[in-house]
Amino acid sequence: MRSRYTAFTLGREDYLLATWHPDFRPAGLDLQEDPPARWLGLQVRQHLPIDEDHASVEFVARYKIGGRAHRLHETSRFTRRDGQWLYMDGDIHPK
Repeated sequence: MRSRYTAFTLGREDYLLATWHPDFRPAGLDLQEDPPARWLGLQVRQHLPIDEDHASVEFVARYKIGGRAHRLHETSRFTRRDGQWLYMDGDIHPK
């Protein structure tokens, strides 16, 4: 989770797509916002192992766009495939 957050802060679309499960992966990402997002921090609230190859992570990511603060609160689902953890999908928590 932390590596994917870092990839978002650095605009590393290649890494994000490579760590996304192919059954759920979009064709591309539009990380070039105008004005750009300024990422402020990541708080991992909970990591829940489901079994040897599945887990969920609840997190809050904070950022600003054009001076306005935002937060993304999500519970993400991951699966391990060939030894690598891949993001599948997530549920966004309402404010």
